[in-house]
Amino acid sequence: MIIYGKQVFLYYLEHHKEKIEEIYLAKEIDKPLFNKIAKCGVKIQKLDFIKAQAMATGGNHQGFLAKVKDYEFCDFNSLKKSDFLLILYNLNDVGNIGAIIRTAYALGACGIVIIAKDVNAANITRTSQGAIVDMKIALSNDTLTCINELKQTGFSIIASAKDGKSIVGYKKEGKKALILGNESEGIPNKILSKCDEIVGIKMSNNFDSLNVSAACAILCDRILNG
Repeated sequence: MIIYGKQVFLYYLEHHKEKIEEIYLAKEIDKPLFNKIAKCGVKIQKLDFIKAQAMATGGNHQGFLAKVKDYEFCDFNSLKKSDFLLILYNLNDVGNIGAIIRTAYALGACGIVIIAKDVNAANITRTSQGAIVDMKIALSNDTLTCINELKQTGFSIIASAKDGKSIVGYKKEGKKALILGNESEGIPNKILSKCDEIVGIKMSNNFDSLNVSAACAILCDRILNG
């Protein structure tokens, strides 16, 4: 798959250069960085602006593009031995998904289950700035089955909702999975009814909601660190 953008490019270069198959540069770069890129030992091509834009499908490539090995989603069963998982229910914004993956990786989540009909790994790789490569992610199209299977292996299922009990001072031992809902519709009642707890974030100044990726950061930190 093709990745583009300086941050994700440098993440691969720094942490996963073995996954880089070809490199495309569409700008002049300083000699130390070029030498570092050249040490990958893969073919480097210089592109003009039009070719680079076409390869990035109009995205902001910043002059850095690469062909890398396709991301491989993991098997759902492999996540059942984890201590803390995120379940993303029908999130639509690839930017939110990418930000959540970065947060999950930074805060120590063990894996993520994405509930969605269509997932573009290349887009998520870009918006996660490469963090997806180091995070175990499984795909599912059946939320209730996912919840039931996790419960059978000892997980407590925690749902995020604005009317849930305050996450402040939250403490719970054992394996946990946090469900984050769709940006506009949240989590359906039929799913909430299957959860063990519903938690939320207390707001000030008559504000009623946060972006799902911002909420994820707060909730994960509270669940993992108290």
